[in-house]
Amino acid sequence: MSEFKVRDDWMPFCLPDISEAEVQAVSETVRSGWWAKGPRTVEFEKLFAQYVGAKHCVAVNSCTAALHLALLTQGIGPGDEVITTPLTFASSANTILHVGATPVFADIDPDTGLIDPDEIEKKITDKTRAIVPVHYSGLAADLGRIGALCERYGLFLSEDAAHAVETRFCGRPIGCATRGTASFSFYATKNLACGEGGALVTDDEEIAAKARVLSCHGMSAAAWNRYGKGGSWRYDIEEPGYKYNMFDIQASLATVQLSRMADMQRRRFEAVDVYEQAFAGVPQLRLQKTPEYCHHSRHLYVLRIVPERLTISRDQFIEELKARNVGVSVHFIALHTMSAYVRRFGFKPEDFPRAYAFSESEITLPLYATLGRENAQYVADAVLDIVARYKK
Repeated sequence: MSEFKVRDDWMPFCLPDISEAEVQAVSETVRSGWWAKGPRTVEFEKLFAQYVGAKHCVAVNSCTAALHLALLTQGIGPGDEVITTPLTFASSANTILHVGATPVFADIDPDTGLIDPDEIEKKITDKTRAIVPVHYSGLAADLGRIGALCERYGLFLSEDAAHAVETRFCGRPIGCATRGTASFSFYATKNLACGEGGALVTDDEEIAAKARVLSCHGMSAAAWNRYGKGGSWRYDIEEPGYKYNMFDIQASLATVQLSRMADMQRRRFEAVDVYEQAFAGVPQLRLQKTPEYCHHSRHLYVLRIVPERLTISRDQFIEELKARNVGVSVHFIALHTMSAYVRRFGFKPEDFPRAYAFSESEITLPLYATLGRENAQYVADAVLDIVARYKK
């Protein structure tokens, strides 16, 4: 029988890494009196564009907003189809519905969880207008093959980079020299976090200009500064836009987090090293593979159980981890099994068998900069204790 000792306190699934620098930056912004979109947001846009190597950055209030804006800039709407993955959060497909288009799912590579370019090509029709690949968990989708499909069929590329701050494709940051747009998330659980927030990056000046206008009610581009000394009270509504802009309190947090990325990433990788060493060669567990072209951002630590080698299900495995005071999650419940999509499109689990099998066997373990080696080792020991108790 295992000698594993259950800890007394609960280990959260995720926590933001907050230093005194973030507290000071927010305090300074609050005291400045400029809380809405202002100079700190504009400065963060410049810094983040430089960070990923893009020409333009439009800071917004979520990755969802950025994904929506990306499609809007292309005039995608009713009658159009947009291909994405069923192994993703709802935003990737919801925003396709928001513009009136139809989401079309393509199955995944079972070793990585990434959308499979071969499956994408099978789904392209004369109605297809765009592809939304998801850089799942911090792995880069195969932008070489997907980009080639976009060029061959004349499709727009809107990368869902919610997990991809620090992800690299062939040595280049996601967002660098993108063929279309990349949409990032700065949600509280992300590698770079500001509570809520996001960004759309692109090298296309026209796309950036349209997204900037649409993100702030459709007002003319410089209207955010209409209350400043150098601003003008005159403005135009160029399009019926949205209230999607980032504001300076968010931007002050995001700017400090950006400056601390190297250290935060180093500590994430220390925790990953603990996991990888602990789980290597365990036949009841299946580790996510990293393609040769990719540098993993380690946003999530994705672990899959091998059901036929255990006497308990994935869901029971999660309950066992919770009983050991470990917070875990699942990324993701396959989107084609969600009731809204089943009602609308009549999907069945077996329509995308790889995504469904991945979803049903996946567990996401705690991974964040403040986790530390000791806590990571506790999580790893908890997993191995469950495997020892319930292996066939």
